[in-house]
Amino acid sequence: MNKIIECVANFSEGRRQSIVAEIVAAIGGAAGVSVLCAESDSDHNRSVVTFVGAPRAAAEAAYRGICVAAASIDMNHHRGQHPRVGAADVIPFVPLRNASMAECAALARELGARVGGTLQLPVFLYSEAALQAVNRELPAIRRGGFERLRDTVGAGQPPQPDFGPRSLGPAGACVIGARDTLIAFNVNLNTEDTAIAQAIARDIRESSGGLPGVRALGMFVKGKAQVSMNLTNFRVTSMGAVFERIRHQASSYNVGIDSSEIIGLIPREALAEASAAQLRISNFSRERLIEHHIGAGDQDLETTGQSHQIKLR
Repeated sequence: MNKIIECVANFSEGRRQSIVAEIVAAIGGAAGVSVLCAESDSDHNRSVVTFVGAPRAAAEAAYRGICVAAASIDMNHHRGQHPRVGAADVIPFVPLRNASMAECAALARELGARVGGTLQLPVFLYSEAALQAVNRELPAIRRGGFERLRDTVGAGQPPQPDFGPRSLGPAGACVIGARDTLIAFNVNLNTEDTAIAQAIARDIRESSGGLPGVRALGMFVKGKAQVSMNLTNFRVTSMGAVFERIRHQASSYNVGIDSSEIIGLIPREALAEASAAQLRISNFSRERLIEHHIGAGDQDLETTGQSHQIKLR
């Protein structure tokens, strides 16, 4: 069976859909690549494009997307709820079938060298592709956003990029890495009080002594206070466990859960403990399952994987 790599590319543009469409078209134009999901959020001012392919094909598609983003997005004018450091903000490779984490790490490093050298963008390697211990955790690179990173890199302070110039231009920096499956899971509270979402985020995130494998922020999105999360190991802390923790904490503020949403795709296994209905996932459909797009046998990609539809959430 062929090797299949997933890339979940995050770009710092969620409002100008013409630019997002150009990025998606560039990615989808690479031979041997299938775009599975592309969606934008205007409050986060961010788009996530999920695509799959053989290792070399996935790397080429990522490079093409980075080229368009770097030429089209000026971080000096970017504003949004989500932390960000660059136009092509985060480019992670995930091994899906017959590919190892080591292969994904090597692919990330090769792409990083190409982006840094050819596009002259500062590139930070993170997670399993990290070459510097200080760059291993994504939040450590993104803390303070584009503005802080521009100052620290220019002053020669850590974190410093692995490739490219030691200064941030209008396109900012690019963070490239290799990681396991991550679930982007947001829970919307039935309140506009962002302070409550921020307090809950502090309680549940691992870095504050909360749940293992949970990164969380509280923010204001679509008129609601939102707990925005990345679950870095859903087998250790499941979607159901974090949902119940949020529900319990929200009740102490006399607040309930309005709905939840997932960004990108998730494995079917992630819903084994609690169903989409129980988790109040407002945007769930079978197309959200990676297995819907990736065949279980010798068949590589389902035809549904050819859709390049943009969804403005």
